[in-house]
Amino acid sequence: MTAINIFKGKCPNCKTGNIFSSNGNSILFRMPEMRKICKNCNYKFEVEPGFFYGAMFVSYALACAQMIACFVITWAILKIPIVYIFLSVVSIALLSSAFNFRLSRTIWMYLFYKKR
Repeated sequence: MTAINIFKGKCPNCKTGNIFSSNGNSILFRMPEMRKICKNCNYKFEVEPGFFYGAMFVSYALACAQMIACFVITWAILKIPIVYIFLSVVSIALLSSAFNFRLSRTIWMYLFYKKR
């Protein structure tokens, strides 16, 4: 059940409030906007200044996994030329950036969640 709440971007405290007020759009270069507190339970999302610096490592791991999967699919299964493989890997990285931003911050919050 926790994994579903992470992918939906729900509050780690009440599991019903949304963490983000907008989803963002990678194509239009808009990053998701995060709320300061949960509307349902008043849970403060940013525990301390700089709390989400660690989420960059989670985002990096997600991006690497996506790019490796894209490389393996295009090279081993589809057997397309290397130039197109490079272009597909770069496009996957760019298009998934807003999703990775949301998911990495949510995972980071759930990792360090403490009932207050």
